[in-house]
Amino acid sequence: MKLPHDDDVVWRALANPLRRAILDVLRTGPRTTGELVKALEASRHVVMQHLGVLREADLVLVEPRGRKRVNHLNPVPIQQIHQRWVAHYEENWAAALVGLKLTVESAGQEDEDVG
Repeated sequence: MKLPHDDDVVWRALANPLRRAILDVLRTGPRTTGELVKALEASRHVVMQHLGVLREADLVLVEPRGRKRVNHLNPVPIQQIHQRWVAHYEENWAAALVGLKLTVESAGQEDEDVG
């Protein structure tokens, strides 16, 4: 099963702490590049470079508004990564926790029967 985007591009984009910080800011709502610069206290040049990487990974969508560029978070690639890589493990964890619960409860029941 191939996702519509390249997983590696998304993983590389998420690997950088400043890019994750940009996504965290955008999670609260769309921001212009200038607003991101202020929020992150980083240089405009650095923020623009990181926005380019995030756009390549389809994690940020840009809406031109006159001379301004409004950046929007696109959560779809992260959701697809989650579904492909995390959700399957969550199922295993849930099953393991249920098994642990049953084991602990049955051990507790045995202790009551003995006492």
